[in-house]
Amino acid sequence: VPGHAFSSDSHWQEEFEGAFPYELTADQKTAVADIKRDLESTTPMDRLLCGDVGYGKTEVSMRAAFKVVMDSKQVAFLAPTTVLAFQHEKTLRERFAGFPVKIGMVSRFRTKAEQKETLDELAAGKVDIIVGTHRLLSKDVQFRDLGLLVVDEEQRFGVGHKEKIKHMRKKVDVLTMSATPIPRT
Repeated sequence: VPGHAFSSDSHWQEEFEGAFPYELTADQKTAVADIKRDLESTTPMDRLLCGDVGYGKTEVSMRAAFKVVMDSKQVAFLAPTTVLAFQHEKTLRERFAGFPVKIGMVSRFRTKAEQKETLDELAAGKVDIIVGTHRLLSKDVQFRDLGLLVVDEEQRFGVGHKEKIKHMRKKVDVLTMSATPIPRT
């Protein structure tokens, strides 16, 4: 199935990447280059990013998310636990602070009214990046134009959730992150 070919890096992409306070490792640089090549291709990406906890998978995924948002597409960060979703939201807000990117979250840390407001804004295209637990796979979650799905620790989701994720893979670019060795993923 043909997918969306994202634009080459913009000046803002370079600025966003330059704001990272650490030097990327050789493996991170390779992963970023491979992911960007996949995103710029017309074939939807289905990539596994595997690395130990604390080795910078989130930074790599945020660079991909930035590229997608710069092409006016939406990004979904799917996490298996509320705590991990909260951590992703916090990291994303800190990293994207200097850029006009709206980030939302749906989880049990949010009231029903807050979730409804966030989901309404998501459907209207006012939320660029949405973070959440399996709640993002619910029927009432509608995207205006989803471009990238980032799945953290997919092996921790149940069979039903994995089926919904598999269905989404056909249409959008997917980046799966895992600290678990490849055979389990």
